[in-house]
Amino acid sequence: ADLVGTRIFNQKSGEFGTSLGPVFANLLLADEINRAPAKVQSALLEVMQERQVTIAGQTHLVPAPFVVMATQNPIETEGTYPLPEAQVDRFMMKVLVDYPSEEEEFVIAERVTGPALQVEAVADTEQLQALQQRCRRVYVDPSLMQYAVRLVSATRRPAQYELPELAGYLSYGASPRATIGLIEGARALAMLRGRAYALPEDMVDLVPDVLRHRLVPSYEALAEGLGADDLVQRVLRRIPVPDKPLAHPQEAQTA
Repeated sequence: ADLVGTRIFNQKSGEFGTSLGPVFANLLLADEINRAPAKVQSALLEVMQERQVTIAGQTHLVPAPFVVMATQNPIETEGTYPLPEAQVDRFMMKVLVDYPSEEEEFVIAERVTGPALQVEAVADTEQLQALQQRCRRVYVDPSLMQYAVRLVSATRRPAQYELPELAGYLSYGASPRATIGLIEGARALAMLRGRAYALPEDMVDLVPDVLRHRLVPSYEALAEGLGADDLVQRVLRRIPVPDKPLAHPQEAQTA
C-alpha cells in the first residue's frame, strides 16, 4: 500500500478515496531494491509489466513515459532479500557500475562541495514520448531479430546450439523478454548513434547487459568460478553474428 497506494476513509464526506503511491511518477527509482521485503517487491510486478495499478478493484494507469530504475549493493548482503525471478526478468537491463575514475571522482566531489547548480529541464514528457515513438520506427532486419532469438534460445537449449557443456552450468536460461529487450535495445542504441536502422554491433554491445541478470548459473558453474557474464560470452562466441544486412534502403544507398 505504501508503494502503489491505498483506500483512505474521508471522515468529512463519509466516503472512501484513493491515495496514490509513489509509483505514479515518470521515473521511479528503487534504491537498494534488495532491501525491500517480498511484499513490496511483488507490488512492482504489475506496474512494471502492465503500466497500471489495481487498488480495491479499480485500475489506475501510471503516467507516460514510465521508467523503473533500481540499485543493488553487491557488497553488503546483511538485511537483504532475494529478488523474485519474475521481477528480475521485468528489468530490461542490468548495468554494472564500477567505482569512478580519479577524474570522474574529482568532478563528483567538485559538484557536491561547490555552489548549488541550477538545474534546467532539457526535455518534457511529450518530447520523451515522441523520442520513444521515433525509436519504434528504427528498422531492425529480420536476420538481426533471428540472431536475438538464437542467442536467447541457446541459453535454454544449449545442446541444440552445440553448447552441451553449458547445460550443466545453467539452472535457468533467459525468457522471451530477453529477446524483446535485445531488439528494443538495439533500436535505441542505433538511434543514439544517429542511424534509422540497427546493425549487429548495436545488439552485440548490449547482450551482456540484457542477459546477465536473467541467467541463473548452477552450483557447478559457481564452484568453477563461472558467473553469468562468463556464460554469456560463451554463447556470444558460439552464435554467429549475421552478415551486415542491407535490406533497408537507408544503408543500401550509401553502401
